[in-house]
Amino acid sequence: MHSASNKYLLAAAICCFAAALAHLGCIVFGGDWYRFFGAGEQMARMAEQGLWYPTIVTSVIVMMLWVWALYGLSGAGEIKRLPLTKLALILIASIFLIRGVSFVGLMPMFPENSLTFWLISSGICLFIGGLFALGSWQQWSVLGVKNA
Repeated sequence: MHSASNKYLLAAAICCFAAALAHLGCIVFGGDWYRFFGAGEQMARMAEQGLWYPTIVTSVIVMMLWVWALYGLSGAGEIKRLPLTKLALILIASIFLIRGVSFVGLMPMFPENSLTFWLISSGICLFIGGLFALGSWQQWSVLGVKNA
């Protein structure tokens, strides 16, 4: 077992928890929060009308970010090792980094989202993906050890 926590994976986990809380805020506080975070007028209106779609989509994102945060904590050595931590960290880093660089291709599929949303969210994804990638790289040898 290593003694020091990996600061990059710990920071990535904290970022995921914060992002999950922001998304949860959209569910709780509704349309104005969806607008503020740039999710588009259509999502904001659906939330204000009490439709289930924004809540379901946002809940899935919250749960995903929560799980990813737990894997960050696991890889950092802050909590017990979760199953397939090494693979999960590679996939999480890859998803964040791919999302960060692929926004130009995604923009036409979500025309309601503002350019500000795409630039900020993509930058955040690149940052968090970089934290996961760097932290995973640093922990690579430890992540392969049983009961680490």
